[in-house]
Amino acid sequence: YRDDDDINDVASMAGVNLNEESARILATNSDLVGTQIRSCKDEPFLAAIPLHKRILEMAKKLGITDVPAEVVTFISHATQNRLRTVIEKVTVVTQHRMESYKDDEWYEQATDVRSQLKFFEQLERLEKQRKDEQEREILLKAAKSRSRQEDPEQARLKQKAKEMQQQELAQMRQRDANLTALAAIGPRKKRKLDAPGLLTIGGEGVGVCGGSQAGLGTGSPRQYPRQKITRVNLRDFIFYMEQEREMSRSLLLYRALLK
Repeated sequence: YRDDDDINDVASMAGVNLNEESARILATNSDLVGTQIRSCKDEPFLAAIPLHKRILEMAKKLGITDVPAEVVTFISHATQNRLRTVIEKVTVVTQHRMESYKDDEWYEQATDVRSQLKFFEQLERLEKQRKDEQEREILLKAAKSRSRQEDPEQARLKQKAKEMQQQELAQMRQRDANLTALAAIGPRKKRKLDAPGLLTIGGEGVGVCGGSQAGLGTGSPRQYPRQKITRVNLRDFIFYMEQEREMSRSLLLYRALLK
């Protein structure tokens, strides 16, 4: 045991206690001590039997009659890897599409299509309102006319003016009834969650009252963070296929563009 004694002497000279170090190592990796690790079973991504049948059908056209099981497993893993790559790239495209630079200080807004559309909608409403006013004036003039010899067009305008007046009267009655009902109901009361001085911390409501009174109230139930969902549409796939060299001229891309 001279070698062991020499080792112990060297460790003690270095200020290392082997017993303490062994106990520390065992305490650190206590969950791994006594466990047995083995490799998992290699499970294919695709169903083996239908895939093998499909490969044999394609191989017979090339004069191949036997396809080993290892080839089927390799093709299944290659399909899984390819599908994972496609999903990752399309997800990146979708995330870029959903990014908003409105609040970024390094970007300034050059055009606002939404405001332009609202402006055009407002112009259309004003034009429609102007045409309605002109038509209303024509109908009112036709209703006030007292000519004895009336043509069918004049009678039609009078009837239309009468219907318009009845419709306006019904709208005024409905508006008055709504105002009366709102006045009878009274002002709306704010909910407790909307009241000032109520904070939500960790899913529990903390109410702060005036003066020296303070209370803890139970608020809404605990809300767990929702997992962010990335929704991919057909335009994202089309953009991805246009960027890929092997898919930029494929028949699948043209079919997607025709949809």
